[in-house]
Amino acid sequence: MNKDFLKTVQIKNKLIVVFLFCITTISAEFSPQAKWIIPATNNSVQNQWLIFRKSYSIAEPLTEKLVAKISADSKYWLYINGELVVFEGQLKRGPTPTDTYYDEVDITKYVHKGSNTIALLLWFWGRDGYCHKNSGKAGLLFDASNSQVSWTSDKSWKCTPHTSFGVTGKPFPNYRLPEFNIHYTANPKNNDWMMPEYDENNFNESIEVGVAGCEPWNKLWKRPFPQWKNSGIVAYTNPLEMPFLTVGKPLKMKLPANYTVTPYFKIEVSDSGMLVDIRTENYKGGSEYNVRTEYITCKGIQQFETPGYMNGHEVIYSFPAGVKVLELGYRRTSFPTEHIGSFTCDDEVLNSLWQKSLNTMDVNMRDAIQDPDRERSQWWGDAVIILGEIFYTCDSNGVSAIKKAMSNLVEWQRADSSMYSPIPGGWGKELPQQTLASIGKYGFWNYYRYSGDSATIRYLYPHVKKYLGLWKTDSTGLVIHRLGKTVKQTNDLFWDWTDWGNNIDVPLCENAWYYMALESAANMSKLIGNKDESKQYQKQMQRLRTAYNKTYWTGKAYRSPAYKGQTDDRGNGLAVVAGLSDEKRWPSIRALFDTTFLAGPYLEKYILESYFAMNDAQAGIERMKKRYDQMIQSPVSTLWEGWKVGSGSYGGGSYNHGWSGGPLTLMSQYIAGVQPTNDGFSEVLIQPQMGNLKQVDCKVPHRLGLIIVKLIRVENNQLKAEITLPVGLKGKFLWNGKKVKLKQGKQEFQM
Repeated sequence: MNKDFLKTVQIKNKLIVVFLFCITTISAEFSPQAKWIIPATNNSVQNQWLIFRKSYSIAEPLTEKLVAKISADSKYWLYINGELVVFEGQLKRGPTPTDTYYDEVDITKYVHKGSNTIALLLWFWGRDGYCHKNSGKAGLLFDASNSQVSWTSDKSWKCTPHTSFGVTGKPFPNYRLPEFNIHYTANPKNNDWMMPEYDENNFNESIEVGVAGCEPWNKLWKRPFPQWKNSGIVAYTNPLEMPFLTVGKPLKMKLPANYTVTPYFKIEVSDSGMLVDIRTENYKGGSEYNVRTEYITCKGIQQFETPGYMNGHEVIYSFPAGVKVLELGYRRTSFPTEHIGSFTCDDEVLNSLWQKSLNTMDVNMRDAIQDPDRERSQWWGDAVIILGEIFYTCDSNGVSAIKKAMSNLVEWQRADSSMYSPIPGGWGKELPQQTLASIGKYGFWNYYRYSGDSATIRYLYPHVKKYLGLWKTDSTGLVIHRLGKTVKQTNDLFWDWTDWGNNIDVPLCENAWYYMALESAANMSKLIGNKDESKQYQKQMQRLRTAYNKTYWTGKAYRSPAYKGQTDDRGNGLAVVAGLSDEKRWPSIRALFDTTFLAGPYLEKYILESYFAMNDAQAGIERMKKRYDQMIQSPVSTLWEGWKVGSGSYGGGSYNHGWSGGPLTLMSQYIAGVQPTNDGFSEVLIQPQMGNLKQVDCKVPHRLGLIIVKLIRVENNQLKAEITLPVGLKGKFLWNGKKVKLKQGKQEFQM
């Protein structure tokens, strides 16, 4: 474990070990001169755009790094001396139900000798969302200090509303989003607000609220990953010959894939007051309205980039007739990780599915692990599946997204010990089976299995223990069904959800998730030295396993006695991957899977994984291709919420849903065969299950470097392998019952 990941703090005589990303920062971390500042009036008005400005002079060029600590409610865009420094800074609010994040931004290269102007545009939402907790007040905290300068926000900073921003008409974004549509009325006087020479005479002084740590923003948590990757303004894939005059029909500009973008244009018009509408083809993705932008022209040449992001495959500009279009483009912003893992094989259908899974994961990573359009919400059932994908594709910044998500889940744990999602923000319903998945074998423990980060487990385990204390079992050890807990505890706020679709045998699924949560808790408690608690969890597992097989196994499949529907493939798949089923039952379960297709994409991942657990890769590959056929053949570059897209599917049918990307993990983990030999991933096992495939190339990130696997099947089911392991990683290779001990570095062999 890298010591840089840890910090120990003393709070009220109690020693607490946490990771750096989740350490709260109180005023001591900020200069006492740095004050939270708010506008002089209307500081609680929703959908408010504010300009903050301050100029400072330095006598000599900087000789050391200058890092600005910035916290804003709700988002900000930072310019220094007229140059863009941060595009959409600040994470959505809610590391806890009361606290706020802050950014660290290296501004050294933007500062020069003489006068330096800091200009910041702030967008205050003023309402809760499914991934944002409203503080109730627009505010800014800025602190850039070193031995040469001390630039801190205080009442001398000037502030004014940005009067070009306003409110659109209906339809508005659906209730899950804290963001608003963007309305902008062009005014040449407002264009250069970020430039040093801009006239501040009509600005007011700001009002000081307090130092870092004050209400309503409270403790400040450092942003756990860098600012968004930023493409700058780039051209669409179907560029038009410019300039040209519009004829009043929408212009559909193509993006390379489903991207998160902020569209841009430069135009010339003869009249003011003309309406330009900007949206994507995904504006009503998932059946409910997302976000769009309205722009009202002034006379002459003008350019505009909408600051709020939208996503889709096409940006649709609706210009009135007679507008001269001079430039069109977009800025892509995305999560700051590199996709260093990869998978290809000799089956292009599987290659397409792996890539679409990657595209889906990418667009579902932002402030949280979330879908990018209808909800922008961190549902933990989705997050568990994306967690696995991140470990097979992303660098360490991607892993930071998992750590933030886990911290959010436990820091929002209620006083009654229940945990729920989506968080941060306000929904309030507990989805018990999703929470069990979160803390279980595929969630928290899977994080440790791949990362080896024991400090995180120490932080998480007390919350896991408290949550499991809510669950009760009957005299045999089986789970007593839980509806879950909500804030108001009224029946209409319960959502007793297992999966989309029909014929769901809930007891099979619920007991499997509980079993895997017990396994995780047993492993976690053992890791941190609580052996007695680990043994108790193991005893519970054994009782449940015995009762599960005695009560639910019919001789042909698992069914709960009171269940009347078609035998459920979901519960049987979960029984296999949980380890509740033994090998003698596998042939019957396999026969069920060959004819039963009830699961939605969420739980289908675990059915597909059960094929590999039962050593039947070819059947698993065939089912995978069959189930995902429409998504694979579709021109849509991401995977869907249901098996159909749009109104023909459950939940509104958004076309980019994180839970559908499980095949990515399965291809890298099982078909290429790369997975940890042990918890903590200090050793690797490469055991390919290629089915009828003849060639596989795969790269898997590891904290020590890349694992590279190249496989070619030759005559008599022999396999030529080229394997590269990073220095420090031990491993073995298994094929057809034969084993090779792997060396560090590159090696080639045939077996």
